[in-house]
Amino acid sequence: MAGLKIIHVDMDAFFAAIEIRDNPELEGKPVIIGGSNPQKRGVVSTASYEARKFGVKSAMPLVEAYRRCPEGIFLDGNMRKYEVVSRELMQVLASFTPLVEPLSLDEAFLDISGCEGLFGTPEEIAWRIKREIKNKLDLVASLGVAPNKFLAKLASDLEKPDGLVIITPDRIREVLDNLPVERLWGVGEKTASVLRERGINFIGQVARMEMKFLEAQLGSAGRLIWHLAQGVDDRPVEPEHDIKSVGREHTFLEDICDLDYLEAVLCSLSEDVGRRLRQKGLGGKVVTVKLRFKSFKTITRRRTLPEQTCWGTDIFRAGKEIIAREDLQGSYIRLIGISVSGLGKVNSNQPKLFYSDKKKKEEQMTATIDKLKNKFGDKIIGPARLLELDKDK
Repeated sequence: MAGLKIIHVDMDAFFAAIEIRDNPELEGKPVIIGGSNPQKRGVVSTASYEARKFGVKSAMPLVEAYRRCPEGIFLDGNMRKYEVVSRELMQVLASFTPLVEPLSLDEAFLDISGCEGLFGTPEEIAWRIKREIKNKLDLVASLGVAPNKFLAKLASDLEKPDGLVIITPDRIREVLDNLPVERLWGVGEKTASVLRERGINFIGQVARMEMKFLEAQLGSAGRLIWHLAQGVDDRPVEPEHDIKSVGREHTFLEDICDLDYLEAVLCSLSEDVGRRLRQKGLGGKVVTVKLRFKSFKTITRRRTLPEQTCWGTDIFRAGKEIIAREDLQGSYIRLIGISVSGLGKVNSNQPKLFYSDKKKKEEQMTATIDKLKNKFGDKIIGPARLLELDKDK
């Protein structure tokens, strides 16, 4: 199977599957993650395949999901639990190759170049990955194996759930030609509409066109789309240490104007971002806060720190200073997020030479808290202001 070097792993109905795994009584039932009260505002984050038969999809409003599937089991979900399982998943993948690029909690690319001597052919490696995920996590994944990232991701989606599809170089045209143009990365509703107005409905038609014509119709995106239609994608798998930023967002079930509660959420997100940075051995200098208002207007504001940090207290302090500069009094907030970029390697276990004793103690305490959370769960200990999050907001 020459030329096969990329595997895309995509967990099937990840959040719902975890809930079903942990509560076998849910097996075979339409499980919908996104909110336990479908009459409140919210969106579906994941739905089991039983719920999808009713037309329930990710990002669908909960009210619509309930209309389509009133017998569905609606759950709030547990993001922290899902993140723990995601870390376990990435550990499984990293046991096959160090070249793992997570795309989200439930999917990742692997570059298996040079792994054949250890684990067999690309197909054998894919089957071994599926078995390891099932044996260690008791979850099911769909995999795509192909010469590049675009084809591998496409392949993993062709026979869900529990699929394994291989696209060899000699099958590229057979697989691509009759797929709709929307299956090309970068082709959304607007671009697809432009193409369809010109009678271009399938990827094979795009592949047979002149690149210059596509560029004239779609601008610089036309070149990328043309190459993808040929089955060409030169982007390398970028391991996690090459990531550009680490962040978290929170969407409120109801728009809030309580600034104290907003700060409590920001604190929680900052602590989580700091912990994730430390787990990766990274620190960053640029803190960015994202706010989305009731009107859906979205703003981002950033601040550059004097030095890299991986500590939640530093991230939260910068985030508070950022939002303090905005006039939020009376504003209703729909979403808040915070991220850290300008990343580089740091040793969070080695106190800096000129740190104050107070700063050293804070970091030693944080390291201890990390160990406790890793052993007993995220809610075992944390800043007192996070108690605000237990209120019914």
